[in-house]
Formats: sequence, C-alpha cells, structure tokens
Amino acid sequence: MIDIKLIREQREYVKKEMEKLFVPVPIDEIFELDESKRKLIYDSECLRNTRKILSKEIASEKDEEIIAAKKNEVKKINDLIKLQEDELSAFEERLNLLMLNVPNLPAAEVPVCKDENGNTAIAYFNERKKFSFEPKTHYYIGQKRDLIDFERGVKISGTRFYILKKGLAKLQRALINFMLDVHINYHDYEEVYPPFMVNEECLTGTGQLPKFSDNLYKDEDSGLWFVPTAEVPVTNMYRNEVLSIEKLPIKHVAYTACFRKEQLSAGKDTKGIKRGHQFDKVEIVKIATPETAKEELSGLIADAQDILNRLDIPHRLVQICTGDLSFTASEKYDIEVFAPGINEWLEVSSCSNFGSFQARRANIKFKRDKNSKAEFVATLNGSGLALPRVMIAVIENYQTEDGYIKIPDALKTYFGHDEFI
Repeated sequence: MIDIKLIREQREYVKKEMEKLFVPVPIDEIFELDESKRKLIYDSECLRNTRKILSKEIASEKDEEIIAAKKNEVKKINDLIKLQEDELSAFEERLNLLMLNVPNLPAAEVPVCKDENGNTAIAYFNERKKFSFEPKTHYYIGQKRDLIDFERGVKISGTRFYILKKGLAKLQRALINFMLDVHINYHDYEEVYPPFMVNEECLTGTGQLPKFSDNLYKDEDSGLWFVPTAEVPVTNMYRNEVLSIEKLPIKHVAYTACFRKEQLSAGKDTKGIKRGHQFDKVEIVKIATPETAKEELSGLIADAQDILNRLDIPHRLVQICTGDLSFTASEKYDIEVFAPGINEWLEVSSCSNFGSFQARRANIKFKRDKNSKAEFVATLNGSGLALPRVMIAVIENYQTEDGYIKIPDALKTYFGHDEFI
C-alpha cells in the first residue's frame, strides 16, 4: 500500500507514476474520498465539542425550560453525529478498498513499457550445452523412461497435475535440499518451515488480496487460504511488530508447496511440467532498512543465481519493465534458465524489492533506537529457486543421447554412488 499522504500532497505525481504501469487507478476518486473523510471527521469533532459545551451549561443551568431546550439540542447533535459516523464508516470502507487495489510505485530506474516486450535481458551466464544429437524435451524423456506419469496425475487430481516417479522424484527432493543447504550454509539465511495455509490478513499484508483472489485456493469452512508462495507466511511472521534495527536485515529461506489456479488460455503451456496448480519452491525473503533495500536486492539476486552457477545451468538476468511489474514490486528482476529440449527461456525466480509497500499493509516497522519514531521496513523476496522449471533445466541440459540424465556434480552427494537417473 502506498502512503495516502503522497496522494494528498503530490496527487499529479502519483497519477503520472501510475500511468507508467498502464493500468487504470482511481487516484482522483481516492483523493476526493480522503478529502470528504477528513472534512467529515473535522465536522464531527466540532459537533462533539459543541455537545461538550452544552453538557457543561446544562449542569450549571437552573432554568428548567433552558435545560430542556439544551437537552433537545444535544439530542439533535447526537443524531447528527450518528449519521456522520455511518457516513464516515462508508467512506473509510470504500477508501480502504481502493487503496488496497493501488499498485506500488515503480522505481525510477525501471524501464517504461506497456508489456513484457519492454523487458530486457541484461546479462547471460554459463554457456549453453552443446549436443551431438537433437535434445529431447523433459516430457518425452519422462514418459519414455516412466519417470513422469501424466495420465495418473490427471486421474487423481485433474488437469495440470502429474506424478514424478523414481529418479525424478528423488531429483526434486535433492534439488530442494541442495537449495536449502546452500542458502543456509553459504548465504546466511535462517531456515523456517511455515504453514502451507494462512489467514486472510496474511494475503492482504503481502498484496495477494483482495486483487488476486481468483487465482488462489481457499478452504471455505476454515476461511484459510493455501499459500501461493512462501513469501506470504514468512513475511507475515513479523506482521504488527516493531523490530529493533539490530535485527535487520532478517534473512529467511523456506520450502513450501505452492498452490495457484493458473487460469490460462486454452492450450497454453499444457505440455510437460512447466505450469501446474501445485508446485514446490524454495523462497528467500529479506526484511531490511529502506536505505539498504537496493543493496539487499543485489545480494538476493546473486544468492539465487549461485544455485544455477553451482548446477552449471545456462541462465540470464532480465530487468522487468513497468507494464510487466507485479502489483507489489517497485522493481523486479527475473532469472530465466535455458531449456534446450523445449528451446525456451523459463523463469525460475522473480527477485523483487517492495520498498515499504508490503510493510505498510502488514504494519511491519523498526526503530533505529529506543527513542526514535517507528518506521516501515523494506521487504524483498525471490525464488531460490522454483521447481519444477529447475527440474526441466536439469533434465534437458543433462540428458544423454540414450535418454538418461547425468547427475550434476553439485547434487552427487544427494544421490550416493549414482551417476545417472
């Protein structure tokens, strides 16, 4: 959530920044609602002050007629205050809903473009693998060698579900453990294992609600929601807290399954394990002071890339333009791996700096010392990394001509004496 004071004091600036995002945002309506709300609060305070004066006069008055007249005047004021309270409640409800649907302001260095065509690959890492044969797709290899069962996945859960078997099930488990181990042992993240279901306040705090409710799974009986990413429970560990500056930056890594409806156009990305309603992900989350956020973002990107460097997977870093920014991010960089079988670049991490946007919604603050005023923290996160696209990259980059998958050196300790899947 952006600061309402910014709209009050720099409305035209905010409108111009929103135009860079190429989405309609009712800044004028928010401004007018806020003005009406503030005027109503002022008028109510004046009435309460008048009522207070009349009450004192009634207490000291001897004339019964004058007392009766003033009591009648107090009653009218009470009725008017009640009407104003109802009106104020309606204003606040509408204003809060509008504010929760206002996206974050883009950082100054984010390229302005209306869609993903404005995203720019700014660096490439690790050479593409050279093959003496035509590389196969992960789903061809998986089905040919009975490592992925799409039919039974659909049978038990429906479309966009599958079953990993034997060596690929072990590969996924190895990748999760490997990523957690690297982030803990080499990047100084503290591991947490959060719940996979959260309350509505959590999703509102990190910005998924109310805007993206259609893409989330909810248990109607309990009112709990399945997490779309570990960012939600991990960030909300500190909701409604004031942290000491000595604790910052907080760095957490967490594994969770993730659940998203993935409402896509018919026929898009239907082959393979590229998109699903359930997938595994290792998430890295940082909570920092505002002035260190950009430095922490650079470190977060490097930590995510280190996983791919250790796996020797070709990848690139992509700067995301304004028209493709997420609702909550002020700046974002995607890390994409190259999959030679399907001949595509696949996003395995979106590394984002949210500034105070999530912190304001979740009320996460810090104090520089015991006498200073509490300030909003900056929050950041990124996948470190997301399965199953890392799986696709490993399968397709490490495939052999006879359909086996060579185990990357970085993962061999998780496979014992095995050399191939």
